[in-house]
Amino acid sequence: MGRRYTTSVDGQRNLKIAVFQGERDLVEHNRKLGEFILKGIPPMPAGLPKIEIQFLLNADGILKVKALEERSGVEQAIEVKPQYGISEEAMATMLLDSIRHAQEDMEIRGLMEARNEGNSIVLSAAKFLQQHHALLTEAEIAALRSYAESLKAAIEGTDKDRINQAIEALNTFSNPLAHRAMDFTIAEAMQGKKIGS
Repeated sequence: MGRRYTTSVDGQRNLKIAVFQGERDLVEHNRKLGEFILKGIPPMPAGLPKIEIQFLLNADGILKVKALEERSGVEQAIEVKPQYGISEEAMATMLLDSIRHAQEDMEIRGLMEARNEGNSIVLSAAKFLQQHHALLTEAEIAALRSYAESLKAAIEGTDKDRINQAIEALNTFSNPLAHRAMDFTIAEAMQGKKIGS
């Protein structure tokens, strides 16, 4: 079984992988089994590294968790030996808790995912402003900053729908600006080609 992850910060070289056991959506409601750090990820823009996390359980009940950054081949693993501290009764309680709190956990996870996406978009907007400042009018810069501030304010709250609306508003405003920046970059590259030929 495997899942794919990536980095959240430009140039990130390390990623901490924590392994939990349980039925709940949020880590704080589960039991921590171990953690390790995938070191030496080549510095790349956030979201570009492809980190595959694999969970392999052998016949002795030993769980091997392996992290591999696919572009560079950087790899790290941990073995988690079986812990017999959880009784059947405790396991049944964990399962019942997951059923009882399913709706609440789903809502909290939805809020956290919206916040994560919002934070990523705020960072992207700041990077876009820094890289393409010269292509934008003062009004566009002010508006983009205003949309980003509205999104930041929404992220600090607990209303997932408000965060998603702020994300949508920022994306709707910034998409034409991004297309203009891309057209400019392509035109510059084509002009450079003509000069060099």
